Amino acid sequence: MNIYVGNLAYTISEEDLQKAFEGFGKVASVNIIRDQFSNQSKGFGFVEMPEQAEGLAAISGLNGKEINGRALNVNEARPREEGGRGGGGGFKKRGPGGGGGAGGGGGRRRF
Repeated sequence: MNIYVGNLAYTISEEDLQKAFEGFGKVASVNIIRDQFSNQSKGFGFVEMPEQAEGLAAISGLNGKEINGRALNVNEARPREEGGRGGGGGFKKRGPGGGGGAGGGGGRRRF
């Protein structure tokens, strides 16, 4: 079971997080998301627990619990939405000639 852990203190380590979750069962992996340039924690991460029941117990036991001065936000991780960041906004692609404009000429002038 993949578990999202938010509102992490920037000083918490993977080892600290693993110890907190090991009280509820076996921990397969811990991954704190970090800034690629500064390597500072972004304040959230993921914990993988192989057993569903142990993962649910960890969510129940740790959600709202204060660690290093911050109340954790712990819940089951959900897959990312399709398309990632930025949404579907932006410009609409038009056909050849640019389209639009009056006269329906498709942007081409005839002489």
